[in-house]
Amino acid sequence: MLMLAIVMGLGCKHDAGRGRVVLYCSVDQAVAESVIAEFEKAAGIKVLARFDTEASKTVGLVQRLRAEKARPVADVFWSSEVFYTVRLAGEGVFAPCRSAQTADWPVAYADPNGRWYGFGLRARAIVYNTQRVQSGESPGSLEDLLAAKWRGRLVMASPQFGTTGGDIASWLAHYGQDRFAEILKALAANRVRLVDGNSTVVRMVAQGRADVGLTDTDDVYAGQRNGWAVAMNPLDQAGDGPLAIPNTVAMVQGCPHPTQAQVLMDFLLSEQVERLLAASDAHNSPIRPQLAGQFKEYAILRSLNIQYDHIAECVPQALQMARETLYP
Repeated sequence: MLMLAIVMGLGCKHDAGRGRVVLYCSVDQAVAESVIAEFEKAAGIKVLARFDTEASKTVGLVQRLRAEKARPVADVFWSSEVFYTVRLAGEGVFAPCRSAQTADWPVAYADPNGRWYGFGLRARAIVYNTQRVQSGESPGSLEDLLAAKWRGRLVMASPQFGTTGGDIASWLAHYGQDRFAEILKALAANRVRLVDGNSTVVRMVAQGRADVGLTDTDDVYAGQRNGWAVAMNPLDQAGDGPLAIPNTVAMVQGCPHPTQAQVLMDFLLSEQVERLLAASDAHNSPIRPQLAGQFKEYAILRSLNIQYDHIAECVPQALQMARETLYP
């Protein structure tokens, strides 16, 4: 109802550009397109969407937003992660944006200045091949993966792109620099292989080209949908839970279509969209408690308790240390 009220407020006097909104989106295209279709049907606003590739997940659009800062092309950024969103907000790329929809947004999933909002969670996970690794011996934590038994059997996405960079930054934030350095050295000693993306990790594990991998829950759900012999455990960090990663949405500062951008933002932050994401192949866990209770099978029962802005601050150092240790 809130979104429709805003749409009514747009009136009928549209020029050639007022009936559209430009969306930059790093969410998996198949998942995002179904949400976009629902928005276009309800709001009567055309979405011009630009997506990222799996290999350059999120980072390609981040660089584009930076390059276009003086003359924005995008109106809204819908990201599959939060850490680059936090960094872009700090660089002045996003505008403060508040509405009735965001008035009581949980502080854990909102920028204090209203420049971004989080919703629809996934978590970091350890995927394993169920035909090559028995559930009783499957690793359940980052510490488990450092054991010599996994040497030559482990794969992960390159930290330079997607959620893996934020994940290793959370290791630095959680464990401290010395222990983080030890973890990287142990992974290098175990001959961890770096590949293009999280979906590639799951595919390699399913094909038996690796036995275990570090990935996201949504990629494992996609593999299981395909009938692959994969299962997962949370990527627990020292008993404190895995990193939970929200979708984020933000309005671009000085965007061409701010009114339509607000309508799209309110829609993406609606209960309807959280329900769509939970029911989709990605199975994102809603941040709304009453809605999460309807999708208990996808719940993230316990997650790492570290503020996202602190993890975002650790990203550059974590990536540099990873480059020095993990890359040949």
